[in-house]
Amino acid sequence: MPPICTSSTFAQSSPGVHQGFEYSRSHNATRFALERCLANLESSGLSKEQDTTNGAFAFASGLAASATCLELLDSGDSILCMDDVYGGTNRLLNRVRKRSMGIRPVHVDLTNLATLVSAIKVHAPKMIWVETPSNPTLKLVDLREVAALGASCGAITVCDNTFATPVLQRPLELGFDVVMHSTTKYLGGHSDVVGGALVTRHAELAQRLRFLQNAIGSVMGPFDAYLTLRGIKTLHIRMRQHCASALRIAQFLEAHLKVLSVSYPGLASHKQHALASRQMKLDGSSAFGGMVTIHLKGGLAESRAFLERVKVFALAESLGGVESLIEHPAIMTHASVPPEQRAALGIGDNLVRLSVGIEETADLIADLTQALR
Repeated sequence: MPPICTSSTFAQSSPGVHQGFEYSRSHNATRFALERCLANLESSGLSKEQDTTNGAFAFASGLAASATCLELLDSGDSILCMDDVYGGTNRLLNRVRKRSMGIRPVHVDLTNLATLVSAIKVHAPKMIWVETPSNPTLKLVDLREVAALGASCGAITVCDNTFATPVLQRPLELGFDVVMHSTTKYLGGHSDVVGGALVTRHAELAQRLRFLQNAIGSVMGPFDAYLTLRGIKTLHIRMRQHCASALRIAQFLEAHLKVLSVSYPGLASHKQHALASRQMKLDGSSAFGGMVTIHLKGGLAESRAFLERVKVFALAESLGGVESLIEHPAIMTHASVPPEQRAALGIGDNLVRLSVGIEETADLIADLTQALR
């Protein structure tokens, strides 16, 4: 097992001449081990000669990773961002970096490539930010097409790959410049560690991100790096169970009389099921992740009653752990998104998001059955 290196500083052989490690914000062996693992998982393709950790960087949280990535932009630059993204990403762009950095976020439905082409012509973006599947409505983006469009206009393309994980899709292999993760979720996998990561396939971007990681300093600590590495050891087998159970649960919910609609890329009813089948793979076969979003019949009262009655599912924010979680985006994870934007995206009072864990599938279905009753 990788050792946990807790030293904050390291002896130097001569003033200004360190022996590979100087100060743990800049160099830490445990963090380096995790970063090299993440680079391998996401297929960065960079060697140690090109970058010390093969183009991967670990941070104190997913938002710390996102915030550092945004520092690749200059004041006045525009960023085209998926209209449906994690509430924290929306908040960071519109209520923090827009004010503090002067960047210009423009939210676009990236499921429509024609809309993206038009937005590129109007806004001349320096960065395109994608989530696929998106949070919480599970919309998909054609990664290869968006990467090509980004390259054609000189924009840095960034994909938040938290929901899919590198087990199901690897955006760098499809032409993206940077991949972002909230390692708190599936990579850690046990709801006991908070972290984030960036991975790039470009040596020049790796050099810039290394400077920013050190200069800003929101690095992941050694204990958190150790826990995340431990979680990654079971990522593949966990994702198999997440995907298998989520599909069965989505099928069950789609047939339930108290459910208005279900969004899950594995269902034929999903508008982008064909894209999901092509783009998301596990062991060579199509696989669709562990996240399921439903619209209940009714409104807030029905949603609240349902969410208060679950027993195996835990009513809590976050996702991607071994335990099943369930939440109400409009009140919880996406409460910071302006109400008019939530309404446009369909994030209403009857929307519920499920993170399907690895418990016995029949127990999860039984829990949903009694709660819906």
